[in-house]
Amino acid sequence: MNEPMRLVVFILDEQRYGLRLSAVERVVRAVEVTPLPAAPEIVLGMINVEGCIVPVIDVRRRFHLPGKEMNVNDHLLIARTARRTVALLADSVSTTVEIPADEVVRSSEILPQMKYVDGVAKLEDGMVLIHDLDRFLSLEEEDALDEAVSHG
Repeated sequence: MNEPMRLVVFILDEQRYGLRLSAVERVVRAVEVTPLPAAPEIVLGMINVEGCIVPVIDVRRRFHLPGKEMNVNDHLLIARTARRTVALLADSVSTTVEIPADEVVRSSEILPQMKYVDGVAKLEDGMVLIHDLDRFLSLEEEDALDEAVSHG
């Protein structure tokens, strides 16, 4: 039997995106981000989360959305990949949803080149693009981030 997929839904430019609830540690209001020289382009900088240095990822840059200055109404989703904890910058976080697994359309069935999106979920009021956090940073970006953090 297929387990339902539980997602945290967040908003960027009125488009909804989802992360698996199991990957999200918490959601916090945006805080000041310390620049991280030599980090990959999609990394805004770093924040301190309970003594741990966490890179802040600009999802807008990854998806080639128009840039936007961070403001106090924005949110950070603190989430875990297989290799590290990251913070994703979002305009807002709207809800959590539970979707039957058979109602999620895999990205490979829509556009195989959607390498950062795992699938699309259809809700009563629209669609949600489901992120695959483990594929969000390329291997080169992971290495560059490791190097920047160790020297930052």
